[in-house]
Amino acid sequence: MKKYMRIVSFASIVAMLTACGGSVKLADGSYEGTSSVYTNPDGSDAGNGYGVVKITVKDNAITECSFTTYEPDGTEKGADYGKKQGSVANRDFYNKAQKAVKACDEYAKLLVQSGNPDDIDAISGATINHDQFVEAAKIALDSAKAK
Repeated sequence: MKKYMRIVSFASIVAMLTACGGSVKLADGSYEGTSSVYTNPDGSDAGNGYGVVKITVKDNAITECSFTTYEPDGTEKGADYGKKQGSVANRDFYNKAQKAVKACDEYAKLLVQSGNPDDIDAISGATINHDQFVEAAKIALDSAKAK
């Protein structure tokens, strides 16, 4: 009987801590967050642009997410990102740039799975995108907080 009471007590405490743990309630809807333009640690703008996260929330969970990065002038970084004047002048640079573009979809998928941008690790070769993603995702989630 004592063992049973301990189990029930422990389960009750865990349930109370979980319920009162300060978890944020999200309102159903679509939300968007935009990161600031990336700046190098030395304060210079490396021309890396910014990122936009769009999320859909249903029943207090992120059900959809997209992440798109843009040049500072607003041009989307897509299949041509990393090319110079329409050709691949530097294959290594182009491949790195395209790896960063592909990481955008992975970051978005991971946010749907985890629900918390702080739980998402940077993908090698896409750390600037990671920083932009986390910043933009937090802005979108802040907008989604139930009032």
